Amino acid sequence: MAAPGFWDNQEKAQQSVSELKSLNAMVKPMSEAIGAIDELAGLIEMADEDESFVGEVSGEIVRLEKVVEALSLKALLSGPHDSAGAIMSINARDGGTDANDWAEMLLRMYMQWAQKGDYGVELMDRSDNEEAGINSATIAIRGPMAYGYLKGETGMHRLVRISPYNSEGKRQTSFAAVDVSPEISDDIEIEIDEADVRVDTYRASGAGGQHVNKTDSAIRLTHEPTGAVVQCQNERSQHKNKANAWKMLRAKLARFEEEKREAEEDARYRTKARVGFGSQIRNYFLHPDQRVKDSRTGHSAGNFHQVLDGQIQDFLDSFLRWRVGQDE
Repeated sequence: MAAPGFWDNQEKAQQSVSELKSLNAMVKPMSEAIGAIDELAGLIEMADEDESFVGEVSGEIVRLEKVVEALSLKALLSGPHDSAGAIMSINARDGGTDANDWAEMLLRMYMQWAQKGDYGVELMDRSDNEEAGINSATIAIRGPMAYGYLKGETGMHRLVRISPYNSEGKRQTSFAAVDVSPEISDDIEIEIDEADVRVDTYRASGAGGQHVNKTDSAIRLTHEPTGAVVQCQNERSQHKNKANAWKMLRAKLARFEEEKREAEEDARYRTKARVGFGSQIRNYFLHPDQRVKDSRTGHSAGNFHQVLDGQIQDFLDSFLRWRVGQDE
């Protein structure tokens, strides 16, 4: 990073900075833990001579156990793209306006999680619903092990609550689908035959000013062999939208390849998220009681609002542990 010309290519420089952060996220806690173990040995010797140090030893052991547990979880993030950034798409599904509102609530939840963890967030695409909430949105979350932590969020998320959009105050069940792909560096080759990709331009909708709404600046790419579809309308420039859409398509196809490899290892079928009614990976309840429960791992939380404020790390960690248990 100190070399002359390092910052001449901003995109490549940022990739190096991101790689450094990912390495430091593992190496620094490991080095600190090793150093703390040496200090603990000295503390134990002091406790042998002076019992007043016994309580300090116990406290340090508890602290180190937590550090080792955190490192053990990070060690599970060993997939080919786990250290990459994550491209996350959220789409409203069954449930009418409640589903649109629910999709926006999930978007905020993931953005809050990212901000609490000092991850970078970029809005790549957003389609607002006319009544409330969103039809869909795509964000990029960048930081150490972003994709590794978030890839287990792919699947259907179900909300049960008293609907604010129902004048009769009835309980409403709504669904939103989350899809997570790794953000692939340009240095990694993903073979895409341009002849296989249909490019559609259309007029952007929602926020963005008069220019966005009067020109065909939005881009949709369809990869016909796989059926993968991505779209981007967030930028005013069609050129920028097209560049982002290609990045999103590369990410999606990279995830397809990763799933194919995992299926060949006879493991993917255990964790692959289905997308139909009744196949949700997580349930969020506001009625009759407040709770959130993951249907795969069994992990639950009693404070709905804390979870929606981005406190989902326990769910992400429990999925990592569960996946290892499934593969065993």
